[in-house]
Amino acid sequence: MESITGPVVDVIGAVGEVGVGALIALETVLPPIPSEVILPFAGFAAADGRLNAPLAWACATLGSLLGAGLLYWFGYALSYERLHHLAGKPWFFLFGQRDLDRGFRFFDRHGSVVVLVGRFVPLIRSIVSVPAGMDRMPLPRFLALTTLGSGIWNAVFIYLGFRLREDYELVEQYMGPVSRGVLAICVVVLVWLVVRRVRERRSAAGAPEPEPFHPGEDRRVGADD
Repeated sequence: MESITGPVVDVIGAVGEVGVGALIALETVLPPIPSEVILPFAGFAAADGRLNAPLAWACATLGSLLGAGLLYWFGYALSYERLHHLAGKPWFFLFGQRDLDRGFRFFDRHGSVVVLVGRFVPLIRSIVSVPAGMDRMPLPRFLALTTLGSGIWNAVFIYLGFRLREDYELVEQYMGPVSRGVLAICVVVLVWLVVRRVRERRSAAGAPEPEPFHPGEDRRVGADD
């Protein structure tokens, strides 16, 4: 805890509200840097008179937008078609093309809800920006959903730090197990996908590749999965 809190305190102490935004932008791209530490300390610093709480919230939300926008751009540049091609390679053991198609059909239909709700889930709030870019979600909608979800998340944790004051670290102590639980679930799912992919490769050798799903086609024609 101290190895993370120390640099956070130093940056915010040196740069103020701008430091809060910069740390949140970095946290969005690198999930191991927890906002559950950054935001409560910002709230505590505001209660102590060292920061302006509304400005800290605005900088944090702007930082969330910048980090999410970078990941959105990465997904957009990678594109669904390129990932579909990679998923068909023998050395790509993460997931198969059919898995990718199922996932993107779901995202294509419910992407707005996924992006909004994902902002409230540790780790997922970073990852969710990538499929949004790959799915070519309209940028104004993506930014609006990210602003809404991240704005609420940031406000809640800054407020908790403001109320708890010197005990702001209690927030991370309670949220830490949740974050670790989400990470553990992601690792289990990842291992399961790899094992399943290896088995599929062995049983489906020589089978034709499925046609790629084109993001947006369900919205256009109203097709059922």
